Amino acid sequence: MSMFCYQCQETVKNIACEIKGVCGKDESTANLQDLLIYVLQGMALYAEKLEGPIDRKYGRFIVQALFSTITNANFDDDKFYELVREALKLREELKNKVSGKAGDVSHDAATWYSDDNKEFEEKAKDTGILSYSDNDDIRSLKSIILYGIKGVAAYTDHAAVLGYYDDEVFSFLVEALAAITKDLSADQLTAMVLETGETAVKAMALLDKANTGTYGNPEITKVNIGVRNNPGILISGHDLKDMEELLKQTEGTGVDVYTHSEMLPANYYPKFKKYDHFAGNYGGSWWRQNKEFESFNGPVIMTTNCIIPVKDTYKDRIFTTGMAGYPGVKHLPDRPDGGEKDFSEVIELAKKCEAPREIETGEIIGGFAHNQVSALADKVVEAVRSGKIKRFVVMAGCDGRQAGRSYFTEVAENLPKDTVILTAGCAKYRYNKLRLGDIDGIPRVLDAGQCNDSYSLAVIALKLKEIFGLNDINELPISFDIAWYEQKAVCILLALLFLGVKGMRLGPTLPAFLSPDVAKVLVEKFDIKPIGAVKDDIEAMMAGK
Repeated sequence: MSMFCYQCQETVKNIACEIKGVCGKDESTANLQDLLIYVLQGMALYAEKLEGPIDRKYGRFIVQALFSTITNANFDDDKFYELVREALKLREELKNKVSGKAGDVSHDAATWYSDDNKEFEEKAKDTGILSYSDNDDIRSLKSIILYGIKGVAAYTDHAAVLGYYDDEVFSFLVEALAAITKDLSADQLTAMVLETGETAVKAMALLDKANTGTYGNPEITKVNIGVRNNPGILISGHDLKDMEELLKQTEGTGVDVYTHSEMLPANYYPKFKKYDHFAGNYGGSWWRQNKEFESFNGPVIMTTNCIIPVKDTYKDRIFTTGMAGYPGVKHLPDRPDGGEKDFSEVIELAKKCEAPREIETGEIIGGFAHNQVSALADKVVEAVRSGKIKRFVVMAGCDGRQAGRSYFTEVAENLPKDTVILTAGCAKYRYNKLRLGDIDGIPRVLDAGQCNDSYSLAVIALKLKEIFGLNDINELPISFDIAWYEQKAVCILLALLFLGVKGMRLGPTLPAFLSPDVAKVLVEKFDIKPIGAVKDDIEAMMAGK
């Protein structure tokens, strides 16, 4: 096989992509991503020998480099050559800081270096997941840790963009990267899996603080899904700082701004609502972008992951920025220190484009993050105590292309009318446009926001536990029916496990990187189960099973 990747839910035959990724990445990109992680491990082996927290310069690079390897984030080999070279440079700096104390570092990334791309490519072939261990269970546990910290890194980077940091998170990423290279027991690695979940909670709490501290607490908002007659710019991904700067720079230009996919929750933040040219949301989930970007007519900005292979029909008007990238697509450079990103090229292009073609009309409602739900707590509690709300079903996570994901739409359509769906992430697009009604004014789909706002769902559940005087979150009338796709969903899963949530359903498939024995442990300890038939799962959830 020319590559080995099983980090996402759509991996071939639920085993691994071995020739080309279902996501679209080829063997060269996959192997260079493996090589980058390998050199990051070399950095970590030196960094963990230094006293005190790691310098943020190194921590910030580590989170950005890990972020670049998340599924559908970056397909540009030139970017990975650049990142590997920078990682080697930083590794040498750390080596010099450690000086003579590093004699026992047993990872050849600590001594290997090359300026030759061809040598990079050859080295990359021996640095992937399969090199981590010959033991399936050990390799499985190391994979869970790696994919969990990729998600942690993404959320940590979003917070850092807004000037929020947690040095404990950086320190754990170093510890985890180094641990993957070591001969640790299954028990030691299992403990680190749960510690990854603990760190995931810290990272999501930090990002929640960054987002709400900068843009205000999300509010209940009706979002237009139709179009206006002005030319527009479509912004996708997760980076709210990019959103803010784009809105500022387009003000008064005659160009409207629309959100796409995971940027939808930007509509819920008070600081963005003051812009009259903020037109609403266009389209749906990330995997529909090849059609929706065509019909939008104007330029598109991909701020983070979720880009798919770009079609020629819109290649000349799509831009990447941050850790996103695609070969042949214009990349907008990072903002200078103390400055803003320059979106002028995008704005000038937009002025020359036709207005978006309408693909739907109406409104969707969202903004039910933890602060807003807390404000409604009395109403929610009364509805529960009166029996009007019998159960909450958390249907958060990722969307994807597989036909089996219609399961989540069918569950939403067939849940009893006295249930409320709590959601976050792009999984919402499977049901957020359905007419499911409300319960005494409480919508039956409460959208907390982006995938990282799954933290809000945990906060809501813990608050309800407190209000009802319960000892255990699992005593609540709440079920978890989670859709996963990429590594941020793995991070969220581990966070929920750390918080003690049991009985989660996970689909459309269990991760390929779970060995049979590791899957068995998760089933026995946390009662994780695969999704089943819609009718059976609904009956079980309503019975608290």
